[in-house]
Amino acid sequence: MTLKTHRLELKHTWTIARGSTDFKEYNFVELQAEGITGIGEAAHNVRYGESLESIQKFLVDSQPLLESISYKKFYSLGQSILEWQEGQNAAKAALDIALLDLITKRLKVSLYEYWGLNKSKTPVTSYSIGIDKPEIMQEKIRAAAEFPILKIKLGSDNDEAIMAAVRAATGRVVRVDANEGWKDRQEALEKIQWLAKMNVEFVEQPLPAHRLDEVAWLRERSPLPLIADEDVKTTKDLPALARAYHGINIKIMKSGGLQEALRMIHVARALSLKIMLGCMIESSLGITAAAHLSPLVDWADLDGNLLIKNDPYRGVKVEQGRLILPEGPGLGVEENL
Repeated sequence: MTLKTHRLELKHTWTIARGSTDFKEYNFVELQAEGITGIGEAAHNVRYGESLESIQKFLVDSQPLLESISYKKFYSLGQSILEWQEGQNAAKAALDIALLDLITKRLKVSLYEYWGLNKSKTPVTSYSIGIDKPEIMQEKIRAAAEFPILKIKLGSDNDEAIMAAVRAATGRVVRVDANEGWKDRQEALEKIQWLAKMNVEFVEQPLPAHRLDEVAWLRERSPLPLIADEDVKTTKDLPALARAYHGINIKIMKSGGLQEALRMIHVARALSLKIMLGCMIESSLGITAAAHLSPLVDWADLDGNLLIKNDPYRGVKVEQGRLILPEGPGLGVEENL
């Protein structure tokens, strides 16, 4: 195992309801076997008790576990990684991504081919516009002209001015993410009823996590679909969410990897939940890994790599908003030299 860190500089200050940042610094992992190298990314999130140091410690401490099970038994090894310690799911995701990259490179097939998926079925990704001054958000919207779907971050005291500016700048499809920013169900309902008049497709995480009774109350009254984000991490969360939400946002870094995300997709379908495949701010490594699953979902929000200016990798591309998977074995990701 080889560990690296990369500091990802953002094109613009990124602001959501919880705070702002100008860069992200993440751990990256390489797993070597039989002359083949699989690579993975751990895009940690302090929201889930993760840090650069805690992720690094998990990865280093996992070495004996990785050596105890052959990488060819990737399902068993992936399960062991998930169950080994509580939390640090971004580290688990990095190992799982690297493991699947390694095994599919050895098999000389793309990951989507290994799963039997059709690369022409990838969805259009939304493009996220962080909270900013309304005029700055309008500039970002104009710069994102090739994207037919926008995700607008709300949850601040400036929601009305932001949406007025958005609708003055574009008539494109808009999805709204409150990022737990509305603090009670009545405020959330009033905001959603107002948004329903502004051609919004759905609302993501309207209330703080773990308030499912209030979200269920909101669902009964909401004119727009409600999508869980911070309320969902892994498969075990899904049954309780089905009564409160219309759909879920699966993120590889929250789930602990691609194999767990695939399980989530199957269980969500059984529960009649809609599925969005989302991301953190990530390099093209993490985004490409998630994109290999995208033919299976209803919506995609895989734009995290487009928000950084020094991407250390290249892989998935976007054409008129649609995800274009790379050719080649494994993830199809290469270093940006």
